[in-house]
Amino acid sequence: MKRIPEPELMDSPEQVKAYADEDFSAAHDQLVAGFVERFPGVGPETLLDLGCGAADVTLRFARRFPQAAIVGLDAGSNMLARARLEVAAAGLEDRVSLLQAHLPDHALLPKCFDAIVSNSLLHHLSDPSVLWASIKTSGRVGAAVAVMDLLRPEGETKLAELVEMYAASAPPLLKQDFSHSLAAAYDINEIEAQLEIAELNLSVEAISDRHVLVWGYL
Repeated sequence: MKRIPEPELMDSPEQVKAYADEDFSAAHDQLVAGFVERFPGVGPETLLDLGCGAADVTLRFARRFPQAAIVGLDAGSNMLARARLEVAAAGLEDRVSLLQAHLPDHALLPKCFDAIVSNSLLHHLSDPSVLWASIKTSGRVGAAVAVMDLLRPEGETKLAELVEMYAASAPPLLKQDFSHSLAAAYDINEIEAQLEIAELNLSVEAISDRHVLVWGYL
């Protein structure tokens, strides 16, 4: 099916509350587990989470890698306000910093991160090159990269099946957003083309019926 873009920023108070209150542990743990599995022995001292939202993924990485200083970046002021509350509640303010920025942002320190992760940011971007360029700018040579996102279904029937399978009991706002996000997601061929243009030698791997993982070393 043809890609249908959705807004780059999802930051209304209603969306923030809905996303922060929902249990995304299965998907978010999948990203952390995928990182650990694909980068055995890697223990980053600095990690950047692009599009951190309410910081659930950020905190999961902080707990998995207690030696790491972590920066979570998001463009949404309301999301970051909730993220700050979550970081404080976790007692991790000494290791987790939050930055409001809209990619591309030249305030990002160049070549200073050992690892860069991102969850569900790519499909929001009308110009996906800004994500790959930001990763190249921010990561040290040899940095571990893991970007997880949704995969666009082949057609509307499959999209409807996925929504009913995984969001049937979700609040109406989340169910609607999930449907829109699936329609806005890129497929594997499109992601591979983006990486070729960006000159990034990263693997693209479908890891579920709705998720893709882009990973490798810079």
